[in-house]
Amino acid sequence: MSKKKIGADKPKLYELERISDRITFLYLEHAKINRQDSAITVTDVKGVVYVPAAIISVLMLGPGVDVTHRAMELIGDSGTSVVWVGEFGVKQYAHGRSLNHSSSLLENQAKLVSNTRSRLEVARKMYQLRFPNEDVSGYTMQELRGKEGSRVRRVYRQESKKTGVEWTRREYNPDNFEASTPINQALTAAHQALYGLSYSVIAALGASPGLGFVHTGHDMSFVYDFADLYKAEFSIPVAFSVVSECADGDISRRTRLAMRDSFSDGKLIKRMVKDLKYLLNCSDINETTDIINLWDDKLGLQKFGVQYHEMEDDSQ
Repeated sequence: MSKKKIGADKPKLYELERISDRITFLYLEHAKINRQDSAITVTDVKGVVYVPAAIISVLMLGPGVDVTHRAMELIGDSGTSVVWVGEFGVKQYAHGRSLNHSSSLLENQAKLVSNTRSRLEVARKMYQLRFPNEDVSGYTMQELRGKEGSRVRRVYRQESKKTGVEWTRREYNPDNFEASTPINQALTAAHQALYGLSYSVIAALGASPGLGFVHTGHDMSFVYDFADLYKAEFSIPVAFSVVSECADGDISRRTRLAMRDSFSDGKLIKRMVKDLKYLLNCSDINETTDIINLWDDKLGLQKFGVQYHEMEDDSQ
């Protein structure tokens, strides 16, 4: 009798779009991570849990995590984005390689962000998604920032009124999570979960987290750009809802679980994939997947894996 295999099969590169069908994220801390077949094994004082690697979008590794080389091999093969985070999942320290081996989306992103006119067009497209009933094509960046600031403040006030949670202002100390108010703790945890999912989609499709159009100068600039599209609909309402139900206890954990449920119910990953391709003007990201060429300024793309010899001088 053959041994039953645990976990899902490794996805192929052409199955990249399946990221839209994955669950959102899994946060782990104080656990030993290994693998068995195609499953990640998570072991702590409560026992062992098997998690099929190919169904996770992003794995958030918190303090006290011990992960084996074999587990990371499986995670990498499965195209799961790995993010090493701080306590409560509120700081992001490092991340791993994505599933997509094509540079087409990244090249398109670099072209768009390197030209002032095209960069402004993409930034306006981002704001247009937030103001669907208003034409923002004639607004400057300063005007757009002002409109967005007013919109977010209005969302805070609406959620405060709806849930009864008192609201004054946004406060966030990355070095002291527990020093802020319950609602600010919840907002921080909710936003970080959204950043993790945003990074996962960006990396999985082969774009750069650092090449932002609105935010700039940081290796997560585009993640902040992208996540801002969904805060008013997901992380802000979830944070206020969590605090209204329970203003004490493990707010960070409660918020992460609520965000996970919100992502799943709203089919956010599928929407993010569509929005990202729209913003970067790339309808087919798989066209040149796993193909490597050599660039030449005169001859165009040349074959990779060919031994090129120095051209002989016929005059000698």
